[in-house]
Amino acid sequence: MPAFGLKKPDNVPGATWPAIAIGLFVAFGGVLFGYDTGTISGIIAMPYWKQEFATTADGTLTASEDSLIVSILSAGTFFGALTAAPFGDLLGRRIGLMVSAGLVFNFGVILQAAATAQPMFIAGRFFAGFGVGLISALIPMYQSETAPKWIRGSIVGAYQLAITIGLLLAAIVNNSTKDRMDSGSYRIPIAVQFLWSIILVGGLIFLPETPRYLIKMDRYDKAAKSLGKLRRLPVDHPAVLEELNEVQANHLYEMSLGKSTYADCFKGTLGKRLLTGCLLQSLQQLTGVNFIFYYGTQYFENAGFKNAFTTQVITNSVNVASTFPGLYMVEKLGRRNLLLMGAIGMCVCQYIVAITGTVAGTTDLAAQKTAIAFVCIYIFFFASSWGPVAWVVTGELFPLKARAKCLSMTTASNWLLNWAIAYSTPYMVDEEHANLQSKVFFVWGTFCFVCIAFVFFMIYETKGLSLEQVDELYGVVSKAWKSKTFQPQLHFADMDHDAQRGQSLTDIALNQERKRSVQHDEALSAGVTSEKV
Repeated sequence: MPAFGLKKPDNVPGATWPAIAIGLFVAFGGVLFGYDTGTISGIIAMPYWKQEFATTADGTLTASEDSLIVSILSAGTFFGALTAAPFGDLLGRRIGLMVSAGLVFNFGVILQAAATAQPMFIAGRFFAGFGVGLISALIPMYQSETAPKWIRGSIVGAYQLAITIGLLLAAIVNNSTKDRMDSGSYRIPIAVQFLWSIILVGGLIFLPETPRYLIKMDRYDKAAKSLGKLRRLPVDHPAVLEELNEVQANHLYEMSLGKSTYADCFKGTLGKRLLTGCLLQSLQQLTGVNFIFYYGTQYFENAGFKNAFTTQVITNSVNVASTFPGLYMVEKLGRRNLLLMGAIGMCVCQYIVAITGTVAGTTDLAAQKTAIAFVCIYIFFFASSWGPVAWVVTGELFPLKARAKCLSMTTASNWLLNWAIAYSTPYMVDEEHANLQSKVFFVWGTFCFVCIAFVFFMIYETKGLSLEQVDELYGVVSKAWKSKTFQPQLHFADMDHDAQRGQSLTDIALNQERKRSVQHDEALSAGVTSEKV
């Protein structure tokens, strides 16, 4: 089945469109994430909102109010992401998503829509952020545990596409209501979010729980039914049984090494993977993308750009369109190559914007056009690489026993840096404080340079591997740049946990390969003997 220009391998049994369709639908939760993130950029620049919510005589926000109102969402998402682990493990991936979107997120939306002063509005943004934090960890987890391995990168990457669509929708709605001189100017953009949560929760009612979560909870029969539904195969089909047995055997092997406490997440190869995931999500934010989407409207206005709201719609449109190539390239080029390409491209663009703004100033028309052009090119590189691939890689990194805990911490790292950037940016660009203005792009460009080294030394290539084979990859390959030559040799279902306890995965894989080679030679010898007879 073609999807994003990718064709299902001939040796893959059953239908893969149900898993793809389910993964893409669940990605819709990214619209909540993107829309909620994007609305604030326009709302705090609306004349009526400033008239009602500003506390200064001239009707403007102070730098501290500006940073608090914008960044409190990210503070909520940080705590929400950390809470996603017990949500995902106790309630399940599906029910956890329903509660997060239907109850927690909507409660925050209600508070924001009802607010007439800053305190309730800020409280609403915190609770909406808490719901978004839960969703942002649970969705990639659900997608990774249901998607076929050959298309998994594109499916999980579609989550970022949904985020960009949410950002674009927020910019369009803000642009449509910004001139209203009544509460509808900000209440309409806020209330639209109810629609996104209703769509997500309504669809989740009919979707299955992930087979891997059911295996984790020792519900093998239900896991078989879930996988059969996803692959459109009978529950006793050999392909279903083989995949489930491998998942179950891998989980038993991981559990035999130790419990899945938070302390265990920091040990051995699991600790290495957690560090990789946390740094990847942190650096995704330090590339500076949310400076454009949080403060873009204000920045363009302060820099003298005409039609700053329109400019924000343009940058969001580029963001959406540029994500599509990334969904294709993540499976064609692989995770490492795409992240390297994106980091180099972003680094060059950020420095050009910084140099242009610093040398030519923000009042020069040619400088403005150049800045907008390279901001758009930067967004292309981000949206086609670091935007989706950061979620793809972190969704693939962790074993089943610790997946919820580790993913919650990597996602929390994303939101922690998101908060730090949202909070500090007004002070970085404000005339009364650091007054960096366009020089702030030197900061983002430098972090993009750091991204290049990080990818080379830390990112393993996981394209085409099952989630269980990723465990073998990290157990066998010690250097990230050697991961592209890795070929899976280990079958967890063939392991003897008692006899092979304490052996390394490398030794176990070699023993299995030697055994299969002997069996193959014996089969050939038996065939030759029977022919002679």
